[in-house]
Amino acid sequence: MEAKGNGSSTRKASPGKATILALGKAFPHQLVMQEFLVDGYFRNTNCDDPELKEKLTRLCKTTTVKTRYVVMSEEILSKYPELATEGQPTVKQRLDICNEAVTRMAIEASQCCITKWGKSVSDITHLVYVSSSEARLPGGDLHLAKGLGLSPDTHRVMLYFMGCSGGVAGLRIAKDIAENNPGSRVLLATSETTIIGFKPPSASRPYDLVGVALFGDGAGAMIVGTDPIQDAESPPQYELHTAIQNFLPDTEKTIDGRLTEEGISFKLARELPQIIEDNIEGFCGKLMEVVGMSEKDYNKLFWAVHPGGPAILNRVEKRLDLMPEKLNASRRALMDYGNASSNTIVYVLEYMVEEGLKMKDEKKEGDCEWGLILAFGPGITFEGILARNLTV
Repeated sequence: MEAKGNGSSTRKASPGKATILALGKAFPHQLVMQEFLVDGYFRNTNCDDPELKEKLTRLCKTTTVKTRYVVMSEEILSKYPELATEGQPTVKQRLDICNEAVTRMAIEASQCCITKWGKSVSDITHLVYVSSSEARLPGGDLHLAKGLGLSPDTHRVMLYFMGCSGGVAGLRIAKDIAENNPGSRVLLATSETTIIGFKPPSASRPYDLVGVALFGDGAGAMIVGTDPIQDAESPPQYELHTAIQNFLPDTEKTIDGRLTEEGISFKLARELPQIIEDNIEGFCGKLMEVVGMSEKDYNKLFWAVHPGGPAILNRVEKRLDLMPEKLNASRRALMDYGNASSNTIVYVLEYMVEEGLKMKDEKKEGDCEWGLILAFGPGITFEGILARNLTV
């Protein structure tokens, strides 16, 4: 399974197992620096509540986010001032903006990914599209297929409103498709924007400020397939060995989202990080036992964890007694992009590849062959994939 070489990738993909062949990302043009967010948000929403402003200031510091990309702009608010007005029925306006924005970003991320992959759009056989930021018929999968020029024969799957676990859920579906259709190449695309839930600050909805301080926009893409063709496409980066999904009974109100006349309204319960901490060991154990690992081996794995927020990462790190560097990629993604919902796992994996190649260039030891790709979403739903790192 592993052989030593002269600096090139030495781990080979297992026959018939799905692999990630390429990654790509895209963002809207509006970059928000966290240090300027509070003043801009309160100015754009014509709010002067000092208590709410102070609370958002505190939240912006605790999220660890430094920069984010957002679709929302002064131009949009000028065209649709009702978006910043409490109680206005604005779902139509929001969807008009979101539907166009998520398609544009998904096309850009997919094109970036396909370029890195090195093959043609015509070689894509399946499309898995993930978003919690749009609603229409036909869905974003068709608009993306058309925008990319995919063949009408491309088989499409669409996953809507899975929230933060959507990216790993989509990867699980892409893995199943690739392994059950030999020779197929699956494009997984995710795209999200917070405009669907943008609201002015309100003392009656203090939890909204968490989203203002934490969430960002963007898109991600992956090419997934089995039995990579050497020299004809990019080398595989990760092998997707085993994928599982679990939901926790009676926790469906912990992450509660409703599509209303004013857009999406979210409520995140305070106990969410604790619930994840209480269940993370049992969930990870189901994946680790597949390759004979136990709780003693947590630090022998790499960890690609969706950064739902710093509290979740801190709880996972503490409960599993992980070395601080194990969650470096997750923390970097959160700092640079915020929690971009289903997209964020793409950004985490990109940073992991980057860090692995840097260690390789510096001839440092310490890379891990096996690891876990994890995300947590509404349900509460745990998504997990036992993966092999093929880049080092």
